Amino acid sequence: MDFKEQKPEIKRVQRIIGNKIALRGVAYSDASFILSLRTDPKKSAFLSKVTEDLSAQQKWIERYMSGSGQAYFIIEDRTARELGTVRLYNARGNSFCWGSWIVVEGAPSAVSIESALIVYKFALDFLGFQCAHFEVDKRNASVWAFHERFGAKRVEETDIEYKYVIDTASIRASLDRYKRYLPGNIAVCP
Repeated sequence: MDFKEQKPEIKRVQRIIGNKIALRGVAYSDASFILSLRTDPKKSAFLSKVTEDLSAQQKWIERYMSGSGQAYFIIEDRTARELGTVRLYNARGNSFCWGSWIVVEGAPSAVSIESALIVYKFALDFLGFQCAHFEVDKRNASVWAFHERFGAKRVEETDIEYKYVIDTASIRASLDRYKRYLPGNIAVCP
C-alpha cells in the first residue's frame, strides 16, 4: 500500500512488520493489556492519568475505531507476544505526532529502537509525512534523551514538558544510523 500520492494523513492499517517486531492495529480485545500498561505506576509515571476502569478503556477503543486521524498499535514480537503500544495522531500539514509509547518491563532493549524506526518509516514512506512533532515530560529524561539521539530538536518548553520536532533529514539519518535494528524495508498490511 502506497499513500505517498495523497495528502499526508494518518491511516490505520492492520499490521506493520519490521525486523524482529511488528505493530498490530489495536483491537477491542486489547483493552485489558493497554489498561495494565496505562495504570502501571512505573510505566505511566509520565503519561496522562487514567482510571483503572476496563469499560472506560473499552469505550475509548470503540471511539478510536469509529473515528479517523490516528493509528494505535500493539507492539508484538514474532510470536505475537505483546510488548507495548505506540500511536500516531495529531497530523498538522506534513507533520505527525506520535506517543502513547509504552514498552513492557523486561522487553528486549531493541524493541524501543525498532518500534521508533518502524513508526518513522511508515509515516514517511507510506503515509507521506515529512516530519514529526511531539512532547515529552521534562522528568522523563531517558525518553527525551532517546529522541534527541534520533535527531529531534527541542523547540519549546513549558513548566512540565519539552516540545520537539524532527525533520526528514534527521529521520533518514537515524534510519541509516540504526539500520542494524531495521535492516530492510517494512511490510504494511492494510
